[in-house]
Amino acid sequence: MNDTIIDTMESNSVADTVNQELSHASSVLSHILTPVKAAIPTFIIALICAVAGFIAIKILMKIISHALGRSDMDGIASGFLKSVIKIILYVLLGVILLSLLNVPMDSIVAVIISSSMAVALALKDSLANVAGGFILSFAKPIKAGDVIEIDGSKGKVESVGMLYTKIVTYDNVTVYIPNGKVSSAKIINYTDKEKRRVDLTFSISYEDDIDLARNVILSTVSSMNNVLPDPAPVVNVCGHGDSAVELLLWAWVNTDDYWDVYYTILENVKKEFDKSGITVPFTQIDIHQR
Repeated sequence: MNDTIIDTMESNSVADTVNQELSHASSVLSHILTPVKAAIPTFIIALICAVAGFIAIKILMKIISHALGRSDMDGIASGFLKSVIKIILYVLLGVILLSLLNVPMDSIVAVIISSSMAVALALKDSLANVAGGFILSFAKPIKAGDVIEIDGSKGKVESVGMLYTKIVTYDNVTVYIPNGKVSSAKIINYTDKEKRRVDLTFSISYEDDIDLARNVILSTVSSMNNVLPDPAPVVNVCGHGDSAVELLLWAWVNTDDYWDVYYTILENVKKEFDKSGITVPFTQIDIHQR
């Protein structure tokens, strides 16, 4: 009888202990799951907003691209502006999503400021390139398709990005120049104007007739269709060398025809000099012995 009572009491004690442990575990689990359950709608809303935001940014960028394409803005400026707008939109979307997740705005601002300072210190050269991109895009010293020379690199401008200006040289080599360097460097733009002047120097011997040589050069140049008649070509004596009289030709052409005219004149004038008996002297030294 006593053994039965003792067994019953022990069973009740074990049951109470199990119930207490289950109650405690249930309480702990409830404390863990309650915030998660409360946050699930917020996460779902934030996820929906993120998807909608990405879609909205793509649509907005298409609208902006179409608007810039119809404007008078050149390709370099519009491409740079689209890059900047896209970055700003994604940053704004990130701030909105963080605020939806109940991240305090003070914390967001503090993180943005501290991150901006850290990035500014780490990427000061890159920021200088970004500033240079703004200058190039809106001051417009160059535009897409221009043939330019910067820091010894000569070629056609393809684009101005956030950090680099891309040019392609005549031998089809791509050169990337930092925007900060481009905006502060001396830029030679060979195609900014519709017309260019071809300057060529020809040498004749001291025994040759200057007027005859001048007429041969002018008649050769004037017979070429891609040489402009106005301003008219001009030939003047520009120097007395050690072995030759130097004649300087000025001839105006359309910019696109410059190099074709340049090389054609060199070849045709040499042929006409040969026909007219005009010699092109080489450097020589006369030695007189006493």
